[in-house]
Amino acid sequence: MKQIISISLGLSDEDYAFDTEFLGQDFNIKRIGTDGDLDKAAQLLLDWDGRAAAIALGSMKFPNAIGPRKIEKHMEQLKRLGRRIKTPVTLGSALRDVAFEWSLRHIEFKFGNYFNNSRVLFLSGLVHYRIAKVMSEFTENLTFADPVIENGIPKFLNSLTELETYAGGAHDVLNWFDSKRFTGAVTPLRAWNEYIVAKAMQKANIIVVPYYGFYDYLENISLEELGGKTVITTTAYDDRVAYLKERGVDIIIDTTPKILERVVGISVLEALILAAVEKQVDDIGDDELLEIISDQRMDPRVIYPSGEQKRVNRFAFVIHPLSQEYFKKVNPIEKISEFTPPVFMDAVEKILAYTPPFVYSKVTGIKSPSGVEAEGWLITVGGTPKEMLAHKPEFTYNRLLQAAKMAKRMGAQIMGLGAFTKVVGDAGATVARKAEIPITTGNSYSASGALWAAADAVRRMGLLKIEKGRKIKGKTMVFGATGAIGSVCCRLLAKAFDEVYLVGRNTAKLLALQESIRRETPGAKVKIGTRGDKYLGDMDVVVTATSGAGKTILDITKVKPGCVITDVARPLDLSPADVAKRPDVLVIESGEIQLPGNPEMKNIGLPPKVVYACLAETIVLALEGRFEQYTVGRKIEWQKVREIYQMGLKHGMKLAAISGINGVFSDEEIARVKQLALEARGQKTREN
Repeated sequence: MKQIISISLGLSDEDYAFDTEFLGQDFNIKRIGTDGDLDKAAQLLLDWDGRAAAIALGSMKFPNAIGPRKIEKHMEQLKRLGRRIKTPVTLGSALRDVAFEWSLRHIEFKFGNYFNNSRVLFLSGLVHYRIAKVMSEFTENLTFADPVIENGIPKFLNSLTELETYAGGAHDVLNWFDSKRFTGAVTPLRAWNEYIVAKAMQKANIIVVPYYGFYDYLENISLEELGGKTVITTTAYDDRVAYLKERGVDIIIDTTPKILERVVGISVLEALILAAVEKQVDDIGDDELLEIISDQRMDPRVIYPSGEQKRVNRFAFVIHPLSQEYFKKVNPIEKISEFTPPVFMDAVEKILAYTPPFVYSKVTGIKSPSGVEAEGWLITVGGTPKEMLAHKPEFTYNRLLQAAKMAKRMGAQIMGLGAFTKVVGDAGATVARKAEIPITTGNSYSASGALWAAADAVRRMGLLKIEKGRKIKGKTMVFGATGAIGSVCCRLLAKAFDEVYLVGRNTAKLLALQESIRRETPGAKVKIGTRGDKYLGDMDVVVTATSGAGKTILDITKVKPGCVITDVARPLDLSPADVAKRPDVLVIESGEIQLPGNPEMKNIGLPPKVVYACLAETIVLALEGRFEQYTVGRKIEWQKVREIYQMGLKHGMKLAAISGINGVFSDEEIARVKQLALEARGQKTREN
């Protein structure tokens, strides 16, 4: 049996000894703490020379990975002594560096997009430069607290380049004077530095904490700073796990793999490897270490202190006011609008269209049945549809790209476009091409939600016979049939209903869509037209999916009693005045989606937990970890409509209570519409 000795400057009451097996060989591992006694550690080195297969030195500070490689005097003394003896002696430096890179790449591969655009705070970038280099491949949101913590200078470094510059020269300059003593004497500055570090922790998704001085770095840090965070560190002993658990940390990534019955330091693991392969420290390279790590499944530890696996993905979504009425709900405009002429509100509308994007609301509490969580931000741009149409598309593009930059800085991994922002110009294609994070318009789920809502409304109305496995014997019409959402609605309605009528302005596009649907759904009855008036009175279901921006699309007075109209246009094609003309017609505002978990956000004009389908698409993609350009441009793939519907079900999305102009429809209200429709049909029959 081979002997591994760990000589530590740490406490002797933490000593241990146990037998284990590694690479087919038997080992005894023994730790001897010296309580900081350097002479005792040196004597132990001499005593075990030739008796142990390898010796590990523990509780010592590693030199910086970049910049001045200052080595503690005691550490240098032990290293010099270690070079004089025959037994391999290691600090674990080589395995530590390899494990840093292996850990991050393994987790990114295993969990998929795990570090994508995360906000990462390094309490010491000089120590963790290798981690920072790997992390920079997955995110640019890197912050280094070295100047603040190391020198008391209230300045963060915000890129790998800045860290390298600091390490290469500025760090030496700062060391010309005792800045810590200086700032320590200036209480307000010291308090300010503690404050800005705490704030940086609150903003971060991931915090990288050095092993040496672990508790010093986290002194006075509480639940407010660490709650819900991911902490990356090295050799997370039980006391450190408990410490982080008390402060609400969700996930601990320990770059030191746990391959033995207990957690041991990285130097012990490297000593174990050296003894197993019978090599000196200088004779084993990174490639050989990496091969052993991989072959022996020496994976990093992912610890969930609460006992529940957690993962939180992040999104952003762009909203905007749909009309001047939205401004009137905002103080102080609300009060002023009561006694000012309309021209004032016109001016306000024009001015606010030029305002830069800002965060309207943080969104939290979304949790999938799979355990994945999502959080995000609603970012508003100030232009109404009227103002967007009054400018060239580039006017809106620029504001959306500003919003995308803001979203990226906050750590969002995907951004969705809402309402009219997904219609302007080329329907998100330019923004998606130029933005630095993935963009989706949400149109796939909007189409899915519209038909989901229409099907539920038809079922609840009970005026059409629905048989499982058979097409519904009814007629449907889609206004805006050749548009992004409209074309998909047409394709899916053709699979569900006997007849579908396509209404649009471009005859050539209508003909092409008609032919495409007939190929996809043989036997489908598909008719086209540039005006829907002729057949409107025969329709059982009508979908309006135009981008008419306030233009009159259909005459509701000509609609069949009991017809279900799904208005997915934004702004809506039918005004409250239009809807009021026909109490015997059910007009729903597309299919809103109920989110899983207990989401919290500011009011967006819908009941609690309910969001528009386009926002729900962004959230579904975030929960799924699909950070990609999913729905962009005016062409929607109906396969994606079906896919996003299935993904939504997987993550607990539900069709919300059907909403109309005046809010959610109750069962009693739907029954009333049905009764009025039956009476109107009876009256019409008697008249005929």
